[in-house]
Amino acid sequence: MFNVAVVGATGAVGEQIIGLLEKRDFPIAALKLLSSARSAGKKITFKGKEYTVEEATPESFKGVEIALFSAGGDVTRALAPHAVEHGAVCIDNTNAYRMDPDTPLVVPELNIDKVSEHRGIIANPNCSTIQLVAALKPIQVRYGISRIIVSTYQAVSGAGSRAIDELLRQTRAVLDGNDVNPELLPVGALPVKHQIAFNAIPQIDKFQENGYTLEEMKMVRETKKILDDESIDVTATCVRIPVVYGHSESVYVELQNDYELEDVKKLLAEAPGVVLADDPEGQLYPLATEAAGKPEVFVGRLRRDLGHARGLNLWIVSDNLLKGAAWNAVQIAEYIAIEKQ
Repeated sequence: MFNVAVVGATGAVGEQIIGLLEKRDFPIAALKLLSSARSAGKKITFKGKEYTVEEATPESFKGVEIALFSAGGDVTRALAPHAVEHGAVCIDNTNAYRMDPDTPLVVPELNIDKVSEHRGIIANPNCSTIQLVAALKPIQVRYGISRIIVSTYQAVSGAGSRAIDELLRQTRAVLDGNDVNPELLPVGALPVKHQIAFNAIPQIDKFQENGYTLEEMKMVRETKKILDDESIDVTATCVRIPVVYGHSESVYVELQNDYELEDVKKLLAEAPGVVLADDPEGQLYPLATEAAGKPEVFVGRLRRDLGHARGLNLWIVSDNLLKGAAWNAVQIAEYIAIEKQ
């Protein structure tokens, strides 16, 4: 049994983590639910018992053995070192430590062995990166990959509960013929806001000096780190769309060796955590509405590129709050629990 803390317990990902810990019957001796001062005092029920959410402070982690963070990078940077000092293993859903060379970046189906290299902190990849590499890793192992071009169609839940509320509010306003008054998206901290209802916003996170957004650069850097190949050319365009749950990705890859399409399908059908949904005649392909609430990564629309002999096109969909965040983190926690028994 373990003393567990969930940091960001009242957020969209935190709620999913708590639900999974209960559903999976994770071996918990004591549970701490932590948040910002603003959310402290809220009540959350876990296994029939009511817990009061506490403000997260450096002293909150005394006696904690596993801490799951999903409260933003600044919170992780401020509190995770204190949690480690108190003896906790931190599993972090933010960007704070992902590219730290001493921090393993883990997708359990692909590189769970990296957990043993941790120095107190294990990083969850970006939600869009997780589903991308889950589908591409078996292809890379068999054929090698030289280039990846990915365009994402990302659900508003990736921006938190407030973004879900904003989408629903704006949708009602448009349908009722009222003013939309955008308040949050694309980036809450920036002055310009855009309508998300009935729209597509080609900006997720802040723009960097090279013209790419931080979200796009996360995908570039994290994909190279997880696939363990800095030579792969990766480029991304990340778009926010009016979907509540489930990120979708249009992916083009150039392989290093010739491939057979049926063999690629077989690889994906057998890949852990991946579901092949690919039947054009039956109009079977991954949909965000069908991936929502499920822990797997769904792949379909596999087809040869028309202009490159080793080019391959795929469509990848997954629930961004589950495999893209909470489920990936709980999988890591379960592995740690087994190793410590």
